[in-house]
Amino acid sequence: MKEGILPMARDHKQKEDYMSKDISKPEEREAGSEVRVGLIRINEEEVHTHVDKLVRNTVEDVLNSMLDAEADQLCKAQRYERSPERTDTRAGYYRRKLHVKVGEVDLRVPKLRRLPFESAIIERYRRREVSVEEALVEMYLAGVSVRRVEDITEALWGTRVSPGTVSNLNKKVYDRINQWRNSPIEGEHPYIFLDGLWLKRSWGGEVRNVSVLVCVGVNMEGFREVLGVVEGAKEDHESWLCFLRHLKNRGLTGVRLAVSDKCLGLVEALAESYPEALWQRCAVHFYRNVFSVVPHNRLAEVAMMLKTIHAQEDRQAAEDKIKVIVAKLSDRKLHAAAKVVSEGAHETLSYYAFPQSHWRHLRTNNPLERIMKEIRRRTRVVGSFPDGESALMLVAARLRHISGTRWGTRLYMNMQRLCECDEMEALTTA
Repeated sequence: MKEGILPMARDHKQKEDYMSKDISKPEEREAGSEVRVGLIRINEEEVHTHVDKLVRNTVEDVLNSMLDAEADQLCKAQRYERSPERTDTRAGYYRRKLHVKVGEVDLRVPKLRRLPFESAIIERYRRREVSVEEALVEMYLAGVSVRRVEDITEALWGTRVSPGTVSNLNKKVYDRINQWRNSPIEGEHPYIFLDGLWLKRSWGGEVRNVSVLVCVGVNMEGFREVLGVVEGAKEDHESWLCFLRHLKNRGLTGVRLAVSDKCLGLVEALAESYPEALWQRCAVHFYRNVFSVVPHNRLAEVAMMLKTIHAQEDRQAAEDKIKVIVAKLSDRKLHAAAKVVSEGAHETLSYYAFPQSHWRHLRTNNPLERIMKEIRRRTRVVGSFPDGESALMLVAARLRHISGTRWGTRLYMNMQRLCECDEMEALTTA
């Protein structure tokens, strides 16, 4: 073999070392994300930086070329071209920044002497690509905090947006959310679930509570729907009455059972708005009320007693079981618990008037409680809202998102059972 073939090998030993080295197998990765491949060293960070810069420069060149082409089209002639059809001439350009998916690019926007230059590519005063703005809004509404949105934008696009920017973008979707909140309610909803949520908002330098009232219903096809969400000053009679009237004016009909916890204002407002509907007290909330007057070492024993009430075959059997449980609690010196069960257990038995296959879904307010838990998780990140509208919009946006997921598209109940019960009742009455 000639010496010139391996110019770097000075002697025979160097040639053997060079030929025996397998340059096809990379050696171990060194610190600093630096990789050795044979005699070649590659710095991954520098490669990624170079590629990002190359892509960003390409996007920048393409956008500037398109802006120049638009200016030529408006002038009906290219730059420095003599043409009898020319309608205007160039007057230089001004620079502006634009945030796109690959980062921040520098645009040279042409200026004309007589005609206004209106670009179809970049709207005037826009500083971000539409897709970037949509991504910011979707991140916020999907449950990402504003601070986290700032970190994500800096990692993805190399620029950090301010909290004010995110808030301004969110205001653009408020109209769509309000339109969804006030849309007509179609069809009948035999079952509805009601609950309220307390949030904090800043008011005159102080932090005060604001309530958000939510209603979820099951339609005649057996699917769940978010029927309404409004801001209430308090969870009192007036707030619930206004909310139920709001639902009724939008078309909520056919209500036969309303499930909620024992909020006196709600129960009274429901009797005024839908007097023909039954009210079902959430069994889980009832259990908690009983547990509050039971010693800690007796909770498991009392819980087993209460569960037997809602494991009966019909309402009459459940009523009889309540009497037995009250007597047992009194015998075991749990008089306060016996009083709570005696006064309130009957309110948790309304679901017995409906098909047995629906009992599990109607006995508690869990279908709505799970949603409210997700809402609390998201609002806990925000902390204190600047006003009631911001709190309402965030809750409504999350509910709107949830209703479009599998939660709202999965069959929840077989409503054919309810129709069959109605037919049996009609035949019995006849």
